[in-house]
Amino acid sequence: MPDSAIWTNASHETVLLLPEVSGNGHGTRRVVLFGPPGSGKTTAAGVLGRQSGLPVLRLAPGPQDARVAWAGLLELALALPGLPAARELTAALDETADRSGSADDAGQALRQRRLTAALLREAPPMTLVVDNAHWLDHASADVLGWALRLTPDLPVIAAERVWRPGAAGHWCGEDTRAVRIPPLTAPQVATLLSPYRLAPHDVTHVHARSGGNPALALALADAPRPPADREGEGESALPPAARRLVGEWLGEVPAQVRELLTFVALDDRPDLELLGRLAGPAAEALLAQAEAAGLCDIGRADGSVRFTASAIGTELTTRLPGDARRRLHARLAEASHDSVRRDRHTVLAADADDPRSARRATRAAVRARQRGDHALAAELSLLAAQRTPHDEGALFTERALTAVHDAAHYGDLPRARAAARLVLGQDTTPDQRVDALIALIDASGRHLYGADELFAAALRAAAGRLDLTARLLIRQSVWANVSEGDPHQACVLAGRATTLAETAGDTTTTAMALTMQARLQRLLGHPDAETTLGRALSLPRAAAIPVNGTPQHLAARHALFDDHPDEARTALLPLLVEAERTGDAEATVDILRSLAEAELRAGRCTRALDHAHRAQALTDGTSLSAAPACYTSALAEGAARRTDLALAHARRGIDTARQEDNKVFLSRNLFALGHLLLTTGHPKEALEALEEVRALERLQQVRDPSILRWHPDLAETLIALGRLDQAQSLLDDTRRTASDLGRDTVLPPLDRSQALLDAARGHYDTAAGRLNEAADRLRHLPLERGRTLLALSHTERRGRRRASARAAAQSAADLFTAHQAHPWAETAAQTLRRLEAVPTGGDAHPRLTSAEQRCAELAAAGASNRDIATTLTVSVKTVEATLTRVYRKLGLHSRFQLAHTVTPARE
Repeated sequence: MPDSAIWTNASHETVLLLPEVSGNGHGTRRVVLFGPPGSGKTTAAGVLGRQSGLPVLRLAPGPQDARVAWAGLLELALALPGLPAARELTAALDETADRSGSADDAGQALRQRRLTAALLREAPPMTLVVDNAHWLDHASADVLGWALRLTPDLPVIAAERVWRPGAAGHWCGEDTRAVRIPPLTAPQVATLLSPYRLAPHDVTHVHARSGGNPALALALADAPRPPADREGEGESALPPAARRLVGEWLGEVPAQVRELLTFVALDDRPDLELLGRLAGPAAEALLAQAEAAGLCDIGRADGSVRFTASAIGTELTTRLPGDARRRLHARLAEASHDSVRRDRHTVLAADADDPRSARRATRAAVRARQRGDHALAAELSLLAAQRTPHDEGALFTERALTAVHDAAHYGDLPRARAAARLVLGQDTTPDQRVDALIALIDASGRHLYGADELFAAALRAAAGRLDLTARLLIRQSVWANVSEGDPHQACVLAGRATTLAETAGDTTTTAMALTMQARLQRLLGHPDAETTLGRALSLPRAAAIPVNGTPQHLAARHALFDDHPDEARTALLPLLVEAERTGDAEATVDILRSLAEAELRAGRCTRALDHAHRAQALTDGTSLSAAPACYTSALAEGAARRTDLALAHARRGIDTARQEDNKVFLSRNLFALGHLLLTTGHPKEALEALEEVRALERLQQVRDPSILRWHPDLAETLIALGRLDQAQSLLDDTRRTASDLGRDTVLPPLDRSQALLDAARGHYDTAAGRLNEAADRLRHLPLERGRTLLALSHTERRGRRRASARAAAQSAADLFTAHQAHPWAETAAQTLRRLEAVPTGGDAHPRLTSAEQRCAELAAAGASNRDIATTLTVSVKTVEATLTRVYRKLGLHSRFQLAHTVTPARE
């Protein structure tokens, strides 16, 4: 079986995990790297050749060489000109060319085999790299394969497009190891394209179109960008460099395979059953060729067929003349086993001016919407509008508005823009124009280009209409909070929207405005926040309000802020059903995110992770900003599964939020990053992230400490770095604010941080008492309780109460294990192992010298290197060297870990 054993290191260089190839006479010494054009085979072969530690002899046949017998052998002989066997082989090849077609050809071939084997034996130690091995002529491959069997110790690396060993195996030898070059991941593509300074959603788009093929990604990124107001609108024809590359890729398979793949490109959800109806029994074999060439993936469980890079489908469809495309859609309509998709193909097979196709598309969109297939509904609604004659004014506008709403609900920004332009291009009423513009604003999310102009156009259309103006002020309020970072101005706008909506008697818009106002009042610490929310909840529930904009959703969020996760979960589950039923992608993501946070607070880590995964998958499949889902994924992954994935999510969320100027989710993703860095023992890096969170919250005048709980983490970070006075000031200020606002739920985590501060000052009894009280108050929040028990274990150990320390650590470990908080469970297990590793008779580490022990104790107490040097009357360099030895002996990496491992000296 082919072996995918390639990864990318910290320098983003392709590396092969094949240490045995570098050659000590053992293991696999022959490797074939295979993958489609542009996948990086040449780079990988070069890196692997360098890893061998031997000089590299590189052969690189070209397309013209494949048709010339012995071209490969001649290149080999010319590459080793100083060897006698090379001169003999060159002469023999010349003689063969002169005697072409004679009866002595078999004898000449035998002689060439013997001379090639002799040449490889005479050559100095080396690694033979044959790049573009798919263009190695058959005669050379035959002779080279025979000679390589006689030189089994020679390392050989071949790079070719498709793994196609013959009946007798590959010419490299029987023990050849085949390694598929895997596509780049999304983060790797982002690194590859970093010089282009693309926005995160552009990088995501390029990754999807290229399928992670590095050369194709570069060709797509290098193409001119579309105008900002039309960015991402549909899969336009590929730029020339990308077309050439995809053309080479498609050229690897026969015409029959390309024809079948064209059907895959024209259907929105192709599968084996459909393709079998089109191509008959040959479909499976044809698809197998396409899969071997890396053009498509076949889902073995569900029979789905999809391109490895969407650019392949784009190229296949843009090659088609209009008439040919319609004929293929007609065939797909006949073969389709789904009535809605049959209608889609029938519409696309019809002439664009046929009004019957518009009616068919409208009916099909309704059925797609009813069964929850909102992506297809968005496509069909836009088709219906585009095919409706413009002179049918009312009908045309109605269908165009439906298309705007279908696309906006699903987060399909390109179609929402296209449909909105249809509405705005007509002589429509103010209600219709504002409706289209609001839908476009809602669909655009953080990708809203020219926001000022768009809002100005909408306000002009709404002039004199209080209800319409109120609806727009609500969107401006959202924009002011998220993008401008000004919740005070946002709250003013929401208040104005409330007044206008109430004056107009529009209860639906009033409820939306009150909800937005309450959201901002809570953020700012305004005492009327709950009263305002109560007014919103008292109004009739209107279906026109997006689920994530309802007062019911905000009430669930407030329950979560107040540490009532089960109450929040009960309120959120029916909202999730409603959001999914209406096909509102953004609302669905928001509800899933809230559910993930509620489950995490309640200690149901597996459920939290599932909700976070669903939110991330839906986000990545639409035009929604990645920043919100990344924040939730970082929290869930960090608590439940893997901190490395959690860190990657947080960093992606930060990059996205910075690009989109989304200050709200920049703060949240920075908090997630700082939290993860602190809990994995990197307080210096955590401090940088958490200090930026503090700066952003101050800039935005966020006052309520229950919403984003960065304060205890920043305090612990400051304590770990010995900045005790700064930590005390932060804790005092936060506790004072929490008391003023009545936010008692934030006090136990603050008490945990205060206890760690007390312990750093040597007040172990006070610290232990404070931690026991905090743990009792956190019984309804298992992960917070477990974290507090861990802090208690560290404190008891530093107070020389090892039995109590072990008991607390064991309780924490049991709690984390029961709730499947695997990273935390491992941290607790490590704490237990360290406690068990030290003899119970005392706390001094027998592995440390007295000087090392004293230095470690002072560092654990928070003393700086300079303070330690002054106390011990040594140089700062001596202190640094001593602490380095201490870290190595104890297996530690930071002062944060040292503070929880070594008992500070009592003065």
